[in-house]
Amino acid sequence: MEKNKQKENIMNRPPVVVIMGHIDHGKSTLLDYIRKTNIVEKETGGITQAISAYEVVHQNKKITFIDTPGHEAFSKMRERGAKIADIAILVISAEDGVKMQTIEAWKTIVESNTPCIVAINKIDKPGANIEKTKQELAEKEIYLENYGGKIPFAEISAKIGTGVDDLLSLILILAEMENLTGDGSLDASGFVIEVNLDSKRGIMATLIIKNGSIKNGMTIVVEDAMCSTRIIENFLGKIINEATFSSPIRIVGFDKMPKVGTQFKTFQKKSDAVKYIENWKEGKNLEKTKNKKEESNKKIIPIILKADVSGSIEAIEKEIAKINDENAEFKIVSKGIGPITESDIKGVSCGADVIVIGFNVKTDKSALEVAEKRGITISFFEIIYKMTEWLETQMEEKRPKIETVEVTGRAKIIRAFSRTKERQIVGGKVTEGQINLNSTIRIMRREFEIGRGKIINLEKNKTKVSVVDEGSEFGMMIESKIEVVAGDILESFSMIQK
Repeated sequence: MEKNKQKENIMNRPPVVVIMGHIDHGKSTLLDYIRKTNIVEKETGGITQAISAYEVVHQNKKITFIDTPGHEAFSKMRERGAKIADIAILVISAEDGVKMQTIEAWKTIVESNTPCIVAINKIDKPGANIEKTKQELAEKEIYLENYGGKIPFAEISAKIGTGVDDLLSLILILAEMENLTGDGSLDASGFVIEVNLDSKRGIMATLIIKNGSIKNGMTIVVEDAMCSTRIIENFLGKIINEATFSSPIRIVGFDKMPKVGTQFKTFQKKSDAVKYIENWKEGKNLEKTKNKKEESNKKIIPIILKADVSGSIEAIEKEIAKINDENAEFKIVSKGIGPITESDIKGVSCGADVIVIGFNVKTDKSALEVAEKRGITISFFEIIYKMTEWLETQMEEKRPKIETVEVTGRAKIIRAFSRTKERQIVGGKVTEGQINLNSTIRIMRREFEIGRGKIINLEKNKTKVSVVDEGSEFGMMIESKIEVVAGDILESFSMIQK
């Protein structure tokens, strides 16, 4: 009975959409056009305080758009947008074609596993070349429908509105295919997409509800920030009493600044919210302790980073954090905007493992001279993923190597024959793997290693061989100071650096 009731509460929910792409390819123009033409006309005049998300209506169905700032390639905000969204629109200009930011936005979409539609924009421009744009996308392994792949696309002009209706229809089709659902009977949960501090009203947060419903009188929690839902506003700035999944809302009156991009939860009772925060803090402290322990055992590879703009630094920090190794980690010890200077290089205490990166910047002549004297290499990059690939190879080269013993074969000694001072002839059977001529062996007695030796002669059926496989009997001459007896186990092994 309970299950049937739960099924009744589950219904289709509107898609949450984020628009991504190169800064000049028309993201803002597209959002403005959609906002002006699809928000119900009589409500338009009521927009007093626009927030960074809004609902539109197309074919009597709602779509929620997140208006993420697109000032820098791979900025943290756009990355968060892709995680929060159900569908991503990759905007590309038919005039300019594929740019670096296009590729980096695409990489974010793929990494967050977000379904995507490509919008080929500016088709009204005299220099527009749609076929060339499709070809460039294919060259970057972005394969459109009817062009070698399955990615849906729309040809649009965001400025005059050509094809925008088709794009909105595609969003609804893709949303239907993704079978986006929500349960309105649950307490609301979702993500924080914007935070503001108003001198009169206090701390306000813009939220996207991904599931459940929120009502007046509930308590909302974002990590350790808390707020009662006394004032709930919709995306038009109007006060409402409740909202449900996919709706953008603004909540006023948080006790501290919530973190943008983090998840929020709601509770009917304030005591449950307080308990949730206590558990969160406890978990955070445990995590910190664990991370400190892990860090102390790892080799630190320092990085000095200089970039053209702060957005690039944010993006690079995010990519560096992804490169993991159980025995080493990168640590940005110094970062800044502008060219690499002499003082940047002089700040390095030891040049053995330090990595100096310049992203879309140059270096001073004096800095180059100091770096050369100290044996420090300066590496320059213009594309984030190429820098990431290079750093992965650096991690492999610089991380501590651990030698491990890999057993390649085991044999049981059946009989021991003649023995001289350091050489002995024995007979046995391979029980696992294979035994090779010239292998180093461990001599095991009652599961303990009692010594080591080397196979200097190996025979099978009285014929000299270089290898004996599992299940076969053999005779061998071992070079070892330890006397081997019947019942001993010989393990051949190799030392592997991992």
